Parts: sequence; C-alpha cells; structure tokens
Amino acid sequence: MKNIGLRIDVDTWRGTKEGVPRLLELLSEQNIQATFFFTVGPDNMGRHLWRLVKPQFLLKMFRSSAPTLYGWNILLAGTAWPGREIGKELAKQIQDTAKTHEVGIHAWDHFAWQTWSGIWSKKKLTEQIRIAQNLLTTIIKRPVTCSAAAGWRADNRIIEIKQQFNFQYNSDCRGIEPFQVILENGNLSTVQIPVTQPTFDEVINQSTTRKNYNRFIINNMNADKGTPVYTIHAEIEGMSLHTMFQELLSIAKSEGIQFCPLRELLFKKNIKFPISKVIRRKIPGREGWVGCQQLLTPIKE
Repeated sequence: MKNIGLRIDVDTWRGTKEGVPRLLELLSEQNIQATFFFTVGPDNMGRHLWRLVKPQFLLKMFRSSAPTLYGWNILLAGTAWPGREIGKELAKQIQDTAKTHEVGIHAWDHFAWQTWSGIWSKKKLTEQIRIAQNLLTTIIKRPVTCSAAAGWRADNRIIEIKQQFNFQYNSDCRGIEPFQVILENGNLSTVQIPVTQPTFDEVINQSTTRKNYNRFIINNMNADKGTPVYTIHAEIEGMSLHTMFQELLSIAKSEGIQFCPLRELLFKKNIKFPISKVIRRKIPGREGWVGCQQLLTPIKE
C-alpha cells in the first residue's frame, strides 16, 4: 500500500458551497481522509481576468477550457460586484469538513495573495495570515494547525513570517520531500510538506488529454520516489470533474494507493528532514512564479 497525501484547495465561494459537500460525500463513501485548505475571506477570483493580457495565462485558459471547467460565476466573482465573504457565509460547510478531515488556512483573499504576496510588506503578509487564522479558528472552534500558501506563492521570506503562527507544518511550495529551512536566526523552520504532483489544469491538453488524465496521474504517483502529495480543487474535482475524480479514487484503490491527510506524512519515516531553500521558479503549465524546493542537504534513507 502506497500512502499519498491528498490536499484539497478551496479557493472560492461556490467551491465551498457546492464542491466541498460533494467531495465530503465522495470521500466518505471511499473511507478516505484528506487535508482541506480553505480561503475564508472575500471571493475576488474574477479579478484574475486582467491576466488575460499575458499570453501564457490566456493560453492556459484556452487549453484547460476554463469557462467550462470552472463556470462563469467563479471566473467573474468579485468583478462586477463585491466579493462574497466565504467564511462568514459558509461556515457550516467548513465545520462539516472539520468533523472528519484535517482543515487548514489557504488564504484570506486568494486573488490578493496570489497577485501581491511577492511584494507585500512583512506587516501586510502577517495581517493576511492572522485574519484568516482568527476566522478559521472561530469557525472550527479549535486551533488551526497548518497552512498552504495560495497559488504556491511563497519563498523564504514568507516562511520566516509564518514561524510566529506556530503551525505544525506548512504546505507552501512544490518539491519532492518534506523539509525544513534554515531561518535567519539559525533555527530550523516548521516542516514544509511540498506538493509533488502536477494539478489537472497544469497538464491537461499539454502532457495528457482529459480521457487519459486518470491513467497519467496514477502513473505519476506510482513513479514518485519522494513523498507524493497530490492537489485537487473543490472548484474542479468537486464540481465539473466530480465523476472523473470518483473514477480516479477507484483506480487508485485497485492499484494499492491509499490517500491520506498531509499530517500523516510527517510520521512516514523516522529520519531528520533534509534542509532546503524555497526559491521562485516557473513550472510547466502555470503562469507566473511558484515557490519550489531547492535541496541543500541530501535526503537520508
């Protein structure tokens, strides 16, 4: 049996309202637990449409058939009207998730973090994390133990800032294996659990087709020699691709793959975590930079 961390990002109001309940039902049927990272502030995701002026983003929108994949009410959210407050309006969906799954912070405002976190001041970054932490703590009525930067927009500066929040781990970047970062004071950071697998929108009609996607990603997982972590989105696999994701879970089970919350990966090996940096890189299928693991010490078996 191969354990693979299942991370579910919830970016939008509609994804929380409609996608999350569908995923909860499906995961319950399959007896699977996962880690859900929630955006809890205003849904302003529609403001990303200004990025259509960038050829790479426009190409991705066409390649992934974004209007069909997401729906126009997600693509236009927060443009012609103020963004709806996700955590305040949809607390029940988040509470229902926290009853059986690990729950962490994704962002206060997903659009704002993905757009501006790279240039925000330390004060602004801290405020964005704290307001999300405070609201999510109030909603689930227990401490929030983990976080995942929206859009994988994180670097060593953001990792330093997150130390004050006492998370048990963070999942802020892409990489191969859980690791720690050496901080400015010489101490080691909270453990990072990077995402190792590509997301649907990164590879569709580029590395594979929709028809062959499940086989493609299962093969990728089986070939992963690190600590596999797979990310889905409530707005995609919980909605337009719900049936395809259901089929993926069935295939995975038949081939000896067991999905689990990310926290369980911390106890997979009784070893010291390797030391890495988190640097900004571009990866295939995604517009703009993401935080990526740069290994500084070898992984010990």
